[in-house]
Amino acid sequence: MKLTLLAGGTGGTKLAHGFAILAERVELTVIANVGDDMELHGLHVSPDVDALLYTLGGLIDTERGWGVRGDTFTAHAMLERFGAPAWFTVGDADLATHVERTKRLRGGDRLTDVTAAMAAALGIRARILPATDERHRTLIETDEGVIDFQDYFVRLGQRPEVRGVRFDGDARASAEALEAIRDAELIVIGPSNPIVSIGPILELPGMRDALIAAGAPKLAVSPIIGGRALKGPADRMLASLGHESSSLGVARLYAGLVDRFVLDTADAPLAPAIGELGMAADVLPSVMRTDADRAALAAGLLALAGAT
Repeated sequence: MKLTLLAGGTGGTKLAHGFAILAERVELTVIANVGDDMELHGLHVSPDVDALLYTLGGLIDTERGWGVRGDTFTAHAMLERFGAPAWFTVGDADLATHVERTKRLRGGDRLTDVTAAMAAALGIRARILPATDERHRTLIETDEGVIDFQDYFVRLGQRPEVRGVRFDGDARASAEALEAIRDAELIVIGPSNPIVSIGPILELPGMRDALIAAGAPKLAVSPIIGGRALKGPADRMLASLGHESSSLGVARLYAGLVDRFVLDTADAPLAPAIGELGMAADVLPSVMRTDADRAALAAGLLALAGAT
């Protein structure tokens, strides 16, 4: 089955891994958020793309949830001694990824092509597609002004109240991303932050229209369980932007885009209200603490879509 997953952050990456575990049943394409991208030390850093590369390549530091397992930080320490910004930590192996990406981009390659080459070098079977090859940076509106996403997320520890989200750039969805939606036999929106992980993908011109027009079954998985995000600021963002911090609140954001909405067993009482939004509400265990959990959720989603 040709499956296209929209993903960003930890939840979407874990689900991508779950589908990758079922590789004999799934031809997986992941459309990755690039709204988190930044320039650091003169290099192009793409955190959500890298999380997918490292996870699907078997390299991710599972304790931290980012970076390369067993990495060292000699370069970071030296850069700090030279007075470079130290609030965004980059390991030595991670730095090599950013160096190689930047070199290829400056040589004229698209981010899509660079990512494909890196995935191939790491032995990854799935396709990882940046949602766009153009500049598309998430900006966070706060009471103190507008700040870059990584300033909000890392440097300021997600403390500022989020009053709005907008994007820097005039990007278009890549042809490959739109094709992956058009040709999919199943489309899944992962359990990622709907505002700053999935939102930047959906904001690209043509992306929502492509999803609506797609003939494949479309499912979304809630990143909110029991009113809270398992990791990250999704629950607080939803509340500060005037949305309900619940699976129902997320389902409202996806109404009209998906056929089915998956919520965790803890939120089963919300299923009838979600069904009233015009989508089927399905209850599955969705906390992915282990690889087995990831594969089980992926298999459950395939079953909902009628895949065998």
